[in-house]
Amino acid sequence: MPVYEYQCDACEYKFELLQSMNSRAEDTACPQCRHTGVHRLMSAFASQVKGEQKPGFGEMKAKDMYNERMDKFKKLPPIMGARAMPHDPGMTPSSDSGAEGI
Repeated sequence: MPVYEYQCDACEYKFELLQSMNSRAEDTACPQCRHTGVHRLMSAFASQVKGEQKPGFGEMKAKDMYNERMDKFKKLPPIMGARAMPHDPGMTPSSDSGAEGI
């Protein structure tokens, strides 16, 4: 939930309030005079990065994992011979021609 800054219209008291994004300024009361005529102030956005994690870390990790998997796929032997076509037990050599019924 974000922290919003408000100013009371009656006593001009400025205060911060932790509220849901769906809450309206008209429903907010001043903590000093209990007046419901307050308006939301524009404030600067602030964020804090904790530890060694940097912005974009998730994207970099995903790209590294993708490159690692592609390197593993390059090392696999090529598909050839019997491995290339899976055997279908329902398919017979005579039904493969397709021109018999025409």
